[in-house]
Amino acid sequence: MRTPWFSRRRRGKGHSDRNASGGSPRADSRPSRRAYPGPVSTRWTLSRLVILTAAAVAAVALGMLFSGAAGPVVLRDPGPLVRWGLPVTQTLVELAAALTIGSLVLAVCVLPRRAARTAAAAQRSARRESVVVDGRAYPAVLTLAGSAAVVWTALSMVQLVLTYARIAGRPIGGPTFGSGLGVFVGEIALGRTLLGITVVAAATSALALVVATPTGAAWATALALVALVLQSQTGHAAGAADHELATASMFLHLGGAAVWIGALAALAVLSRRLGDDLGAAVGRYSSLAAWCVVAVALSGAINAVARLGGVDGLTTRYGLLVVAKVVLLGVLGVIGWSHRRAVVPQLTADDGTRARRASGLFWRLVVVELAVMGALSGLAVALSSTSPPVPLEPATDPTPAEIVTGHPLPPEPTALRWLTEWRWDVVLAGAAVAGIVVYLRWVHRLRARGDSWPVTRTVSWVVGMLVLGWTTSGGPAAYGHVLFSAHMVQHMVLAMVVPIFLVVAAPVTLALRALPGRADDSRGPREWLLTLVNSRLARLLANPVVAAVNFAGSMVLFYYTDLFELSLRYYVGHLGMVAHFTLAGYLFANALIGVDPGPHRPPHPQRLLLLFATMAFHAFFGVALVSGDVLLVADWFGNTGRPWGQSAIGDQQTGGAIAWGIGELPTLALAVIVAFSWARDDERTARRRDRRVDRDGDTEMDEYNAMLGRVAERDTQAAAAAEATEAARAQAAKERLSRP
Repeated sequence: MRTPWFSRRRRGKGHSDRNASGGSPRADSRPSRRAYPGPVSTRWTLSRLVILTAAAVAAVALGMLFSGAAGPVVLRDPGPLVRWGLPVTQTLVELAAALTIGSLVLAVCVLPRRAARTAAAAQRSARRESVVVDGRAYPAVLTLAGSAAVVWTALSMVQLVLTYARIAGRPIGGPTFGSGLGVFVGEIALGRTLLGITVVAAATSALALVVATPTGAAWATALALVALVLQSQTGHAAGAADHELATASMFLHLGGAAVWIGALAALAVLSRRLGDDLGAAVGRYSSLAAWCVVAVALSGAINAVARLGGVDGLTTRYGLLVVAKVVLLGVLGVIGWSHRRAVVPQLTADDGTRARRASGLFWRLVVVELAVMGALSGLAVALSSTSPPVPLEPATDPTPAEIVTGHPLPPEPTALRWLTEWRWDVVLAGAAVAGIVVYLRWVHRLRARGDSWPVTRTVSWVVGMLVLGWTTSGGPAAYGHVLFSAHMVQHMVLAMVVPIFLVVAAPVTLALRALPGRADDSRGPREWLLTLVNSRLARLLANPVVAAVNFAGSMVLFYYTDLFELSLRYYVGHLGMVAHFTLAGYLFANALIGVDPGPHRPPHPQRLLLLFATMAFHAFFGVALVSGDVLLVADWFGNTGRPWGQSAIGDQQTGGAIAWGIGELPTLALAVIVAFSWARDDERTARRRDRRVDRDGDTEMDEYNAMLGRVAERDTQAAAAAEATEAARAQAAKERLSRP
């Protein structure tokens, strides 16, 4: 377990790192550097953060006063303590969660560190000695994350109690308050969700305090994001008519805001320990913050458009709060862009150390941005407590499809409607757009430095991302929730069509060529990509046989277990289905036709055998569905109340025919590509041999001819010896006969 950073003694001048025995300095210790100028007082740092937190609370108070959400309730008023305490506590919970997640993200991919090195690693890092690395902030940021998670846990418990009091309409206390709170936590969905957030926050604090590497920080970050998934189910998203769209956009909003605000707040807390790492840390955070701005703006716009109901909604109190939030977001974006252009380059001196004016410049950046961020957080809480013009509540007289799926029944499918019907998935559509943007930026980076990249690969990637977006937000998504056959179309495209385009595009190869490496032991995108590709799990999953078994076997496991129903009922399960089958298809196709690093690809004949085996398995799976008479997830597909189309069991059999027939077309395309690759490989081998013959002569043929010559000579000698022996025998016999 790490030693907490607040209990470590500060290193003075002349201090050198020593090994465990206390003897000589470590082999990987670097030359000492000058202390950075302009130390920042810890008291002054904490006071600024307190002021920024107070700004957020003040924004909440002003927003609640303006919207009237904290006014007395005519019936069952819980009292001013609950009415005012709940939004203030929600703001503090969100800030603590943001500080936790932001600190963990800094440990995952931002802060430089001084990792322990083996002798071989120390030799390989000799060229890095010119890079200035401080590294003191890295262990401190993990302890900060754990401490913030402890605060997050405590505040979440307070929020749970206040939420119950607000819903029950009773002040805190009384003889039956505890029993009512127990019922709320044990039997009410909102109570269980808030309790789950508290438990996750506590687990995050425990994990963050024991991990010491970027990999451990990544696991802690994933655990903390589970709390955001739970939180996205509360508030206005909980009762929205389109629950999936509301929760997806809310998760994007919460995640983007948490990383954006929390990472900057963590940098502010650790500014005194960043030392010479300040410039690198702020520069990397700035790039990360740009993506967070996009996520927050996109998700906020989707929620605002859905809840305002038009331009007239802007004149309501809710609409005015939205306008104020948009203005603050725009101001913050402009400030961040100007700081990235003007301030960040001045934080580092020419020799790589911290500039003399770095402290003042950094705190100017922090104070302005965190002040606006705090106001944004306060307005967000005020918005969550204010009724929107369009409540987006579920229909009072829902149809069977709305009861089962949560959204209205789409019209009868036609060829045109497969292209015009849309049910947007914000997370997956955003991922597709981000994938196109990132890939094109990598290609531009290669060409800017004079390297080339095939246009066909770029086109293949763009097509693959567009097909992925259409599959998860277009016709297959709109009809896949009510028709088994449409769900099978979505499955086949995700597992067998999209991966072919992605594999041909070779994204891993492009990334390794375009992404810059880091020399300070932190893990940037390139380092994380290499870590994943070279991990034991990735090598196992990329093995051609394992990839084929996963590709074919997971289909049966998915459809004939409860996983299929979970993907229909829960959005998280749907995301897991999309990610799994797309990744499984990519690994299988990459083992057959890819150029990306990872698997040890077998010879081409074995690749064709592996492909034909999976093709046969797909055929058997399709035949089983076509001939089956048991409806899968019957209480879902059998209760949608469709007035059009086949019966549920007939539609399922059609889905089996799709898996059997249409699903084989991509497999046939893979077989053609493998055969073409086989032919090209033979041609390349022949051309290499011809070039070697032209350069060095046909040594193989010369050696073969020499061998034949030696065999012929040996045979001639053997024949001559045999003739001599036979002649000697004949002569001897003749002499015997000639004797008297």
